[in-house]
Amino acid sequence: MKQKFLQRYLSVKVLPIWTILLIDVFIIIVSCLLAYALRYDFRTLFFNTTTIAKSISCVVFINLIFFRVFRTYSNVLRFSSFVDIMRIFTSLTVSYGILIILRVLTESFMGVWIVPVSALLMAYIINFSLMTCSRIVVKLFFEILNFDRRNMTNVFIYGAKEAGVNIAKALRVKLMNNYRLKGFIADEPELINKVIMGVKIFPNDDTLMDNLADKDIHVIIVSPAKMEELKKSDMIDRLLESNIKLLTSPPLSEWGGQSLKSTQLKEIQIEDLLQREPIQVDLHKIASTLEGKRVMITGAAGSIGSEIMRQVASFNPYKLILIDQAETPLHDVRLELQDRWRDIDAETIVADISNSTRMDAIFHEYKPQYIFHAAAYKHVPMMEDNVSESIQVNVAGTRILADLAVKYGADKFVMISTDKAVNPTNVMGCSKRICEIYVQSLAKKIQAQGGKSVQFITTRFGNVLGSNGSVIPRFRDQIQRGGPVTVTHPEIIRYFMTIPEACRLVLEAGSMGNGGEIYIFDMGKPVKIVDLAKRMINLSGRNEVKIEFTGLRHGEKLYEELLNIKELTKPTYHEKIMVATVREYDYDEVKQRIQQLIDISYTYDQMKTVMAMKDIVPEFLSKNSCFEALDNKR
Repeated sequence: MKQKFLQRYLSVKVLPIWTILLIDVFIIIVSCLLAYALRYDFRTLFFNTTTIAKSISCVVFINLIFFRVFRTYSNVLRFSSFVDIMRIFTSLTVSYGILIILRVLTESFMGVWIVPVSALLMAYIINFSLMTCSRIVVKLFFEILNFDRRNMTNVFIYGAKEAGVNIAKALRVKLMNNYRLKGFIADEPELINKVIMGVKIFPNDDTLMDNLADKDIHVIIVSPAKMEELKKSDMIDRLLESNIKLLTSPPLSEWGGQSLKSTQLKEIQIEDLLQREPIQVDLHKIASTLEGKRVMITGAAGSIGSEIMRQVASFNPYKLILIDQAETPLHDVRLELQDRWRDIDAETIVADISNSTRMDAIFHEYKPQYIFHAAAYKHVPMMEDNVSESIQVNVAGTRILADLAVKYGADKFVMISTDKAVNPTNVMGCSKRICEIYVQSLAKKIQAQGGKSVQFITTRFGNVLGSNGSVIPRFRDQIQRGGPVTVTHPEIIRYFMTIPEACRLVLEAGSMGNGGEIYIFDMGKPVKIVDLAKRMINLSGRNEVKIEFTGLRHGEKLYEELLNIKELTKPTYHEKIMVATVREYDYDEVKQRIQQLIDISYTYDQMKTVMAMKDIVPEFLSKNSCFEALDNKR
């Protein structure tokens, strides 16, 4: 029975308000009796019981009024905090202050002889001490009752300042996390060997691994304020090699004024460790460009398109026109809009951008002012095997949209391209280069004609972390299945950028362009794919997973180019965005040759189609593909 009672009231459920109030009233009575006994002596209590009872009743009555005003009894005792203690202090101070004033000004109150001022002061001190102790005792008792040493994991927190200390406090309050704090890790020399919350602060130096072993630490919670330092240091590799699990929490600004919840602690992912400086954009300029505009996004259900949608939605557009031919993902986008941006007028349209009649009808009805063109077939090996589709969707679809943007007087047309368009070695990359050529040549022709024209902007960047079908989700799935993790070549490298930062740069480039530019983004340092795979395996803690090299795929090359050579780029006011200096084409000639290419694609003769592509883009040299034979004939 006793155990059931304790479990009921100090484990899952909480004490009812009336129970807490009764406890506090009992504490007032005890405090008054102790104060009276200390002021006189204990024998006096038995000679003046009636007077003392009436006096205590007055003290209880006044305190009850201010308990109600300050709601001292409404908190959950086991989660009491400094705020709750201050509420008790304020309530008691006001109550006893009024009682002391009444005692000084009158000989009696409500016909009752009140205890002396000295006794009231003592009662006040005892009362506050006992009520505070009651909260502390319940917290400690609850922790002891729910403490299960067998299921507790020892943890260090990396970061001993505000964010780290707040995480530590959350762990102490939320014991269901099953983490027991054993120490902090700090980079600041002035903090080393100090003690916070009863645990020591250890240095982040060569002794760290020994300290982790001594304290039996297998989990480190990284303060969000320390994530940038973690990326730049070699600490991450040392920890992962020792099978240390890494967790982190959202920044303090995202806690919403609440304490950290157990579900907010998440394992650090490879995306979190991308060694890049945070990218800053001019939000005011972007907002002034998009606010109140009709914005069309093609490929809106894809990784890039859907993130552009989210970022554009935050700038209060007049209308969103979201187009994709993938029904289910687009339906997911519609549901997200209903949940997060209910007030935005948005149309989700299932349509194929290569259907000129359908697209003309959409432009005629909605007349978009700002167009983000992200729709495209993007997988290199798939397009090597489906050449005609890459032309009919990527090239013909882009041409249809660009021509309609001119026809219906759009303000800007921003096309999403790829680093694979630079010196392409595969069909997909070449198809995107042809799109760039058409859009740029159209922009130059319109500019030459003078007057108001559509500003055509092309943005070119590398791989985005976590996009649909990208290497990271594939590696993660292979690791979960026990491996092997398949890498095509031990020396293959790629540039990576997170989806949100890539889309922020797309919006920034779109706001700065005047028309005809091809913008390239600073992708940072290239990443060796095999190193990426190793780090992901270490992060998962499944070091038994092996890496297997499968050989380069059709059309794949060891490294991608972004035209980062200074002689081939011009700077902009944004240090992460540059303008590519590329060969310019005559629009009339480009239009004719692209039409011939599209016509050939409908014959579904892959060799003829690729040959036509190579005629338009002479630098297109196939790699690891059957189309290499065409290069030998040129």
